[in-house]
Amino acid sequence: MILIADSGATKTEWACVNPDASGRISFFSQGYNPNFISGAEIIEDIRGNLPEGFNPDCVKEIYFYGAGVTELQYPFMERCLRTVFKEAETVFIAMDLLAAARSLLQHEAGFAAILGTGTNSCTYDGQVETLNIDSVGFIVGDEGSGGYLGKCLVRDFIRGNMPPKEHDRFAELVKMNNDELIDTIYTKPFPNRFCAQFSKFIHDNLNTDPYYYNLVENSFRDFFREIVSHYPDYQKYSFNCVGSVGYYYRDILEKVAAEYGMTMGTILKAPMEGLIKFHTNAS
Repeated sequence: MILIADSGATKTEWACVNPDASGRISFFSQGYNPNFISGAEIIEDIRGNLPEGFNPDCVKEIYFYGAGVTELQYPFMERCLRTVFKEAETVFIAMDLLAAARSLLQHEAGFAAILGTGTNSCTYDGQVETLNIDSVGFIVGDEGSGGYLGKCLVRDFIRGNMPPKEHDRFAELVKMNNDELIDTIYTKPFPNRFCAQFSKFIHDNLNTDPYYYNLVENSFRDFFREIVSHYPDYQKYSFNCVGSVGYYYRDILEKVAAEYGMTMGTILKAPMEGLIKFHTNAS
């Protein structure tokens, strides 16, 4: 069977299928960014999340796409996967960005982006990325992502740069003072996940106060200004993306894309369906 994994900053979606896309088995585990988790933790977590009765020895091909998995970390991830799936003959490792491009565009050339907990983007030739302008991660960049939205919200809360009523509403949700928030972001694990969780709060309050709409709109403008507009001839492409932020804020995203001269293409919440199509067709 073919095992496909889409591993983001927060969670990993797995799908095990036959080469004709039949007999699908799906499950989830936590995200496996090698910068934040050890090999032993990855192996234990995969084993702990395998469906009851699932035999890992039935897996003959693995296609693993992961956030933060650079080429330097491919051997590390391959060792982890081969420890669990001992009979796998093929183990392919790539960044989650390639998963997005293959899912959105299949074998057609174009532009693809990720707008989820984190941000990434590329141009694509139908098989591999041809150019990637680095989002530089949560601390320095990741404009337009859920982590970035949450970071902007927390920043405005601490500085008092939000309407008083919304300040009180967020204080009731977060139940931390300024020092506790800063300590959590700077010293605790997974600050990107911590901030990204507030994207739901922003979405739930889009119609409560214009502050929230403006926050999202400005976040997407930052994404286009700092990243997208630096791709040569970017306006000749349609804008395609995967991820919950792009999916749930599509209307605002489309407005900002139009400001930068791009038409909207395909917007998916997650790439798995497209990946199954890509790999079963390839088989």
